[in-house]
Amino acid sequence: MTQLTLTTFDWVPEMPRGYVRDLRVRWALEEAGLPYSVRSVPFRDRGAGHFSHQPFGQVPWLTDGDISIFESGAILLHLAERSEALMPADPRGRSEVIEWMFAALNSVEMASLPWFIFIFSGDTEETPGRKSINKFLESRLQHMESVLAGREWLASSFSVADILMADVLRLVGRLDGLAAHPACRDYVARATARPAFVKAHADQMAHFAAAD
Repeated sequence: MTQLTLTTFDWVPEMPRGYVRDLRVRWALEEAGLPYSVRSVPFRDRGAGHFSHQPFGQVPWLTDGDISIFESGAILLHLAERSEALMPADPRGRSEVIEWMFAALNSVEMASLPWFIFIFSGDTEETPGRKSINKFLESRLQHMESVLAGREWLASSFSVADILMADVLRLVGRLDGLAAHPACRDYVARATARPAFVKAHADQMAHFAAAD
């Protein structure tokens, strides 16, 4: 088995700590029990080497031997191919996990991230654009509430789809956006109570704190 190396920033400000997307990769690696190392790149000085791995100057990326992969969803899919703890091997189970991975990234995060940016910015003006974003997210959350009210996990068992969806939803919950959606709140609580998440979160927090 080749060495897996996760690359993240050497430091970030206080606000994003615990939410930087290398957490998703750490979580998946811990769930699967795959050995890995963590490498840092500068937050303040993003050079050509950084952009050669991540063309937007973001993190994380994963190296697996001579393969370098960026985007958390792509990384999680790559890792899921290695472990049935992350995705079942049967075609039906695999397709179910993959569709929910894309739903987390395209249907839910596409609505939640603009909403979060507006809320976090402190902009309280009820413009037509702001109202549209609120309505868009609320629609997505209502659909997820119906889905999660009837199941423990998105697929037949915990998978990378849950890592992505729970991480997307917990960012909404950070600013109390799940107050009216108890099934979503309970789902996030179940997912983040898992030992692999607890360790991944603690490791990320410790990693950034060490650079203060």
